[in-house]
Amino acid sequence: MSRMKAIYLQSPGDIKVEEVAYPQRGENEVLIKTRSLGICGSDIGAYMGTNPLVSYPRIIGHEAAGEVMAVPEGETELAIGDHVVIEPYVYCGKCYPCQNNRTNCCENLTVRGVHIDGAMSEYFVHPRNLVHKVPKEIPWNLLAMVEPLTISMHAVKRSRVKAGEHVVITGSGPIGLLAAQYALTLNAIPIVVDPVEERLEFAKQLGVKYTVNPVKADAVNEIKTITNGRMAEVIIEASGNAAAVRSSIDYVSYAGRISLVGWPKSEISLPTALFTKKELDIVGSRNSFHAFPESVKLVGEHKVDVAAVITKTISFEEVPALVSDIAAHPGNYLKVVALL
Repeated sequence: MSRMKAIYLQSPGDIKVEEVAYPQRGENEVLIKTRSLGICGSDIGAYMGTNPLVSYPRIIGHEAAGEVMAVPEGETELAIGDHVVIEPYVYCGKCYPCQNNRTNCCENLTVRGVHIDGAMSEYFVHPRNLVHKVPKEIPWNLLAMVEPLTISMHAVKRSRVKAGEHVVITGSGPIGLLAAQYALTLNAIPIVVDPVEERLEFAKQLGVKYTVNPVKADAVNEIKTITNGRMAEVIIEASGNAAAVRSSIDYVSYAGRISLVGWPKSEISLPTALFTKKELDIVGSRNSFHAFPESVKLVGEHKVDVAAVITKTISFEEVPALVSDIAAHPGNYLKVVALL
């Protein structure tokens, strides 16, 4: 085989199924036949030309699961036919973050589908150390959700959530909803804040007791009531919306923690005096680190309902049209998964 099909983004707005060269496996790489793919907001940003990290042309896609077709010589844990998911964050191993076990924010990070060609192709190769074997009984469509769940998990872990704490989650997209579910597994109390009433109702269906619509109610007073006056010990900002980022400082308790996982489109002016007054811990949260085994377990044991977040399942050939439609009507979708 010398050619294969891939979802090819020639330039912003120009996306199609294209024949490309079959991948050549390197010494420490695994050849994977793609079985399922998630369409991420970064893929939509690449299509729209609003993701500044993407270079063109590019095969997009980083939320991937597949079947092992070839392994490095001497491999003892992976075998041909095994089902796997990939950790798509390829790090250098040499910079300061890498030397301190923070490979998720490597200074020279190359993410599949963003800086380097992604997994939206019939086959791809990936470094062995970033390939995780998974139980074969987990359906392919759910395996495409393992990576998004790790993003939410990392945001929660960065803010050191403990049982019994109130966790305000601003933004009820896939990352926010998965973060709320993960907080529930830790016996914390999520409070989802979002201006879209339908999303708040959906959060309740997923087990979230408290929701707040900041357009219809005074969110600060609502959160104060829910928390008996303390405000929330933890905020997970998952929207990237400037108003939500600013409001997170009002929602958080004194000595509270804020985890910023959303990507704002521009710089945001913030009242830094409140950081000092409240003595806040504010952290960024990028990608994930050492979260894939736990994520696979949570998905496989249905402790986090990732299936509920999947709006639509499509074929590989339908991806270009769906990417275009998501870009035009983002409110109609949470997560779309393609099966090969």
